[in-house]
Amino acid sequence: MNFPLYIAKRYIRSKSSQNAVNIINFITFLVIVIGSAALFIVLSGFAGLKTFSLSFTNSFDPELKAIPATGKFFTLSAEQETKLAAIQGIAYYSKEIEEKVYLEHKGKNHIAYLKGIDSNYTNVTGVDSTIYYGDWLINNDQVVAGIGIINILGVMVNQFRSPMQIYAFKPGEGSISQQSNNSLYNQLPVVVSGVYAVEADLDNKYVFAHLPLVQALLEKEPNQYSGINFKLVEGANEKAVRELVLQRLENKVILKNRQELNSTLYKMLNTENVATYLIFTLVLIIALFNVVGAIIMMILDKQQNSKTLYSFGTTIKELRRIYFVQGILVTGIGGLIGVLLGSLLIWSQLAFGWLKITPTLAYPVAYQAINVGIVLGTILVLGIIASKIASSRINKTLVSH
Repeated sequence: MNFPLYIAKRYIRSKSSQNAVNIINFITFLVIVIGSAALFIVLSGFAGLKTFSLSFTNSFDPELKAIPATGKFFTLSAEQETKLAAIQGIAYYSKEIEEKVYLEHKGKNHIAYLKGIDSNYTNVTGVDSTIYYGDWLINNDQVVAGIGIINILGVMVNQFRSPMQIYAFKPGEGSISQQSNNSLYNQLPVVVSGVYAVEADLDNKYVFAHLPLVQALLEKEPNQYSGINFKLVEGANEKAVRELVLQRLENKVILKNRQELNSTLYKMLNTENVATYLIFTLVLIIALFNVVGAIIMMILDKQQNSKTLYSFGTTIKELRRIYFVQGILVTGIGGLIGVLLGSLLIWSQLAFGWLKITPTLAYPVAYQAINVGIVLGTILVLGIIASKIASSRINKTLVSH
């Protein structure tokens, strides 16, 4: 057996004759356990919040979306549609047209985005699963709006006698001042068939309608769109699909995946996660100064043992290695126990949801193997540094007097 490891294990199991040393060792070990458990719980909490936050946008955003490279709209020929349908990695694709519009109902108004979609849209995204009450698009002259829009305008579902009015600017050229108000925009009365509810920003943003209805309102051709949404076959190579789509559409579009469509949100979540990790790592760095102090106390307590080992031929390097290994064992075992305790808390939250945000919504957490690796890696790296600093106190003067 490795000699330094054998002695280090003996020192860990044995108690000191000095009660103060035992207390310091116990507190040091407890700090490592609590610190590693806290870091793991916080990382798991942020992972859960990230998944929870992105679940909202995933209901609206496709896996891949084509938007115009220039301008707001582009045309899609029948030949290009046929070529898109032949791409192996695409399960479904859906065409859409989107424009900012003015909504009005009984003197109340709101600015939102009108999104015209085809029948494949619900196959590409899960937006129909967000219906809070009412039904998804039934008739051609009906729409689905967010609950925020419904509350602002005071609209009711299936309110045929008092429909919601949609106003969209007409395309054209020339000065607005030279045209009458009635010639500036197109007006469309619509009945709300259903209401979706996701989160505040999205609930105030969109009104969904059938694609031909919106194209007519905006005075666009039947083959003019503002985007094409793609759902990929499971396991498909996104990079290969991107290249084929760009080739079929003659590089007139830009392709973005969910992360690119929500780059600001992803950056914010990742920045928060990194900042929290660094803060807790700083706390661990401060806490692991206890390891340095505990090992130094152990060196002083075992000074006579070190003298004996030195007399029997143990080198200074081997003596340093004994306390170095001891420090790594303490931090490693403490970190492992901390992660296990943190895992039990995370699993209990996943199973029972004992911590609530609201009476019906449990605080979101996610158990990820990468977080286990991050915590154990952080603890071990800091433990190695602390052990190296403390074990360097061993020198010839200490063991020869």
